[in-house]
Amino acid sequence: MGYNIDYLEELESEAIYIIREVAAKYDNVALMFSGGKDSILLIHLARKAFYPSSIPFKLLHVDTGFNFPEVEEYRDNLVNESGLTLVIASVEDTIRKGELIENSDKDRNRLQIPVLLEKIKQERFDVAIGGGRRDEEKARAKERIFSHRDSLGQWHPENQRPELWSIFNNNKFPEEHFRVFPLSNWTELDVWNYIKKENIDIPSIYFSHKRKVIFKNGMLLADTGIQLNEEVATAELKYVRCRTVGDMISTGLWESKAATLDEIIDEISRSGIGERGQRADDKVSSSSMEDRKRKGYF
Repeated sequence: MGYNIDYLEELESEAIYIIREVAAKYDNVALMFSGGKDSILLIHLARKAFYPSSIPFKLLHVDTGFNFPEVEEYRDNLVNESGLTLVIASVEDTIRKGELIENSDKDRNRLQIPVLLEKIKQERFDVAIGGGRRDEEKARAKERIFSHRDSLGQWHPENQRPELWSIFNNNKFPEEHFRVFPLSNWTELDVWNYIKKENIDIPSIYFSHKRKVIFKNGMLLADTGIQLNEEVATAELKYVRCRTVGDMISTGLWESKAATLDEIIDEISRSGIGERGQRADDKVSSSSMEDRKRKGYF
């Protein structure tokens, strides 16, 4: 008798296979955790991959110091309930030590790169598992599932290794590491359909809520009082939600009344704009994501 699985089960099976491949090959693995839906999905898949044992990875969060309070609360509750070890690479602490210089507009996204690379080096991580998907941004589509980083943590898209028939080339030299992306073949809509199917808990900012926002550079941003641009308009109260989660300065908000999973799925199905279309860090230039990734961004 044949065994038929739907497309979500097929994506799940592939992701679990990749996660187990990482565990079989490497001893010191970090699971990148931002508090966003993709990293939450990865934790759910890792639990399935190793059940009834615990997840054999540490969580690694690059903290700019400007987290959404809802995301930080979710992160801390998850760590307390799961018993997982959380490693924080703090941009704020690195600035305070005088090891980084902050730019005038408080944009800390570029500062995440050296902080992340230093933490990977300190912890001697062989692999950092991330939630990147090919449909997010054009630079993501150049990435292999097992994405090699050199001894400086840099990414060279022209040197990415072929992955034929799901055979991953995962050999590396000392001081090198891999970023691994089990969700490479998922889309944003796949993620939301799977969250609904598995009834996965996510932070409240993904659902429509009232928030004070400002309009800056063609985007709605949370009114944090951190932005220092004199041209910023007066804050307004709007119904908004997040589609992607970065820090409060870089994450653009979407005007939305979608307050349930079904409404979010319907909204995304009809949207012609990708989820990163409202990320300030992607609007610096047409190649801003690729430029950051070459330097070591996740």
